[in-house]
Amino acid sequence: MQRADLIRQIELKYAALNPVFDERVRRQWAAAEAMAYGWGGVTAVSRATGLSIDTLRKGIAELSLRETGLDEPVQARLRSAGAGRQRLDEQDPELVPALAQLVDPATRGDPQSPLRWTSKSTRRLAEEMTQAGHPVSAGTVATLLKKQGYSLQSNRKTKEGTQHPDRNAQFEHINATVKRFELQGQPVISVDAKKKELVGAFKNGGREWHPKGQPEEVNVHDFVDPELGKAIPYGVYDVTNNEGWVSVGIDHNTAQFAVQAINRWWQTMGRPRYPQASELLITADGGGSNGSRCRLWKAELQQLANELGLRIHVCHFPPGASKWNKIEHRMFSHITQNWRGRPLISHEVIISLIANTTTATGLKIRAELDRDSYPTGIKVSNEKLADLALEKDDFHGEWNYVLLPQ
Repeated sequence: MQRADLIRQIELKYAALNPVFDERVRRQWAAAEAMAYGWGGVTAVSRATGLSIDTLRKGIAELSLRETGLDEPVQARLRSAGAGRQRLDEQDPELVPALAQLVDPATRGDPQSPLRWTSKSTRRLAEEMTQAGHPVSAGTVATLLKKQGYSLQSNRKTKEGTQHPDRNAQFEHINATVKRFELQGQPVISVDAKKKELVGAFKNGGREWHPKGQPEEVNVHDFVDPELGKAIPYGVYDVTNNEGWVSVGIDHNTAQFAVQAINRWWQTMGRPRYPQASELLITADGGGSNGSRCRLWKAELQQLANELGLRIHVCHFPPGASKWNKIEHRMFSHITQNWRGRPLISHEVIISLIANTTTATGLKIRAELDRDSYPTGIKVSNEKLADLALEKDDFHGEWNYVLLPQ
């Protein structure tokens, strides 16, 4: 039987028997349940009944004495119902409201609370409560918080910032465009740059199986190795065929680097897959080296269109929606999973780990090191921008446009 089922059974039995229990029988019954439960029984029964750990231990001690025949023949005095020391929140009716105001001052009418900008540990809360005239221990603070529905929680990434009013409409536009290209047998790719990675014996997130007590040793500090530098993976994901290409750069993540990665994908994987293609659809984020406002991105795509003889269509995701780009969850996430817990000690290791990333759905990735230099700060003048054969879509032309071969 599962642990949760056992605890639930104890809860049901305790609820049925508790009205007829006196103080001594209650703790001894609970102690017997804890002993029958086995390892972890005291904690499980305490959770199911609400009885303290000390009460259960006292009951176990009494049962042990009974088994050895050393318990007192005269039954110990039983307290009447309601006897015993009052709980702190009963002695001090203002205790719980004062604690709530410290924990959540913004919604309790006290934005200038002393804990507004400090860590809300139970120790710190207990200190503030005591100074405010409500002496209490850190353990009691934890108990009171749990009774009020509080629990320890981490931050959760859910906010995407201010949403553009046409956000959903752009999603629908991208979806319709992708479907149209796929029906016509034209290539559709999703592109983006993965975060830069330190090359060398540096700690990498995640864990990997090793002989017990023999973890792989890495550098204490994450200072860039001047010889190895960083790796900049730029990915191209073929949406229709579940195939990917990653160019691993060693210089800068610029628009030139991004477009060169697309060109390498086309020469290596795209052209053999789509020999009759006349158009190419690119879905990309709204910022970075392939951003919708990046002039150099458009200028480089124009040169690519001229070289390949393809009409290159681009659809950008609206601001704050980069996680919806298919390359993120269909390719990059699997690469990260494949090299978790493994130091990226060289460019060759990075290339091998990327190229050997597969999934149950048949993802295939090819990777190549790009040793070229891509200088930053290149400007595209108004005149050069005006010379581009760029046609903007009627719907949000800043996000949706096509570059024609010249």
